[in-house]
Amino acid sequence: MTETATATPRICLVAITKHGAALATRLARDLPDAHIRTSAKFAAQFAGLPNALHAYEGALRDEIGPLFADYDQLICFISLGAVVRLIAPHLKSKDEDPGVIVVDDAGQYVIPVLSGHVGGANEWSERVADLLGAAPVLTTASDVGRTIPVDILGRHLGWTVEAPKINITRVSAHVVNGEPIAFVQEAGSPHWWTRPTPLPDNIHRYERYADVPLDRYAALLWVTHADVPAERWDALHERLVVYRPPLDT
Repeated sequence: MTETATATPRICLVAITKHGAALATRLARDLPDAHIRTSAKFAAQFAGLPNALHAYEGALRDEIGPLFADYDQLICFISLGAVVRLIAPHLKSKDEDPGVIVVDDAGQYVIPVLSGHVGGANEWSERVADLLGAAPVLTTASDVGRTIPVDILGRHLGWTVEAPKINITRVSAHVVNGEPIAFVQEAGSPHWWTRPTPLPDNIHRYERYADVPLDRYAALLWVTHADVPAERWDALHERLVVYRPPLDT
């Protein structure tokens, strides 16, 4: 399950080795609301922590189904290859799968494996890396390029995205490839850009849709409360993504 913009994410730390359990213990001290799932033989390492602990006796593969159903973020102190094999039978879609993060046994790298954007694994990987003194390894193009994440823009402000999936795919490609993009904001909070870096040069801002010379842009991102008629979607064929802020903004 993916976390919503307002709900507190349900986090589970999963450890199956001695060194992994030690790292999970360190992280648990900073995330007291996170649950812990570990092999029974390492349960004693978590003694004294306030975190809810579940120690299993069998195989970890038997735990994955419930973990997918019960949590928004799975932080796994397990090898990347093992995690990929474990989660593969349970994958559904990026709108349903939890974020899955891998931390290596030495605590050097934090890698978002699944649901980096919609599921929040990229953001949580950066938080976990900061807490552990590790390096986050992000491979999502918009994060690497420090540009607009088209599919989740404004989610922290309660914005919802309105567009066919093909539009989101096409427009995301235009954005990460550095093509000229028109960003029109007629509603909502102006504090939607949260990266520490400046807005990329290929993003051009407008206050009104009517002011945009559409022939100059590969795509249009439009934040509005206005109705968007079918003929406008058709005219902008796969180039338009609309964002709907809460009506009181």
